[in-house]
Parts: sequence; structure tokens; C-alpha cells
Amino acid sequence: MSAGTSSDPPIRRRGYVEVRWRQFRNAPRPVVRAVATSLAVAVVLGIAYLAYDIAVTTGRIAPGEDLRAALLVAYVAIVLAAGAIGTYLLVLQPTGAGGRARRSAWSAALGMFAAIPVAYLVLVVLLQVVRPVLLG
Repeated sequence: MSAGTSSDPPIRRRGYVEVRWRQFRNAPRPVVRAVATSLAVAVVLGIAYLAYDIAVTTGRIAPGEDLRAALLVAYVAIVLAAGAIGTYLLVLQPTGAGGRARRSAWSAALGMFAAIPVAYLVLVVLLQVVRPVLLG
């Protein structure tokens, strides 16, 4: 049969949401592990920051010892570093014909930039959703 005959079934064009859902379901495992690394670090450090924030808010820590801004900067820096290092170590570049896996600084940069929304979203959920529930 040749292409374009009348007996060929029409090719169904996938919608935007269907394409994105398929990409989400079939994400490469190394990329999922790299993002999970950033997410795990962000959640653990975010919970520690939330505990400190609640302690300062409720008066358990003296007002002169309020280091929330510095801790926030440290939180973001550590999550970005974990994202960069995790992606550098876990996501190998395609090698083509050779069997040797390669890493580059571009992988680390990609991981760092991918960790930015992870750090932000974890802080938003913890400080805007969890904190009001805990403080009631």
C-alpha cells in the first residue's frame, strides 16, 4: 500500500493536554530521580524552616534572634545546589555510538534551574497552607 490511499485510517491529532499527560507519564527515570532529589531536600529543609518560623512567631525564640531571612537564603542556596549536584550525578548525557557516559556543567545548570520552582512551590505550600493550619 502506498501512503495516502483512501483505505488508510485518518491519523488522530493529540490535544495539548493529552500530549503533556503522556510526557508526564513517560518521563525518563534519571530526570525523575534528579527532580525527586531536589524535592526531598526542599521538603526536609522547608519543614525545618517552618518549625523555626513558628517558633519565632509564637515567641519561643527571642526577637533579636530572628534569622528567618538568612535561613531563607540558605534554604534556597542548598536546594539549588542539591538540584545541580543531583542532576549532574544522576542524568547522563546521551553518548551516541560510544559506551561511555558523559557529564557536563550543562547538566548541573539544568538541575539548578529546575530546582528553582521546586524550592518556591515547597515554601508556598508550607508557609501559605500548612502554617495557617498549624497555628489555627
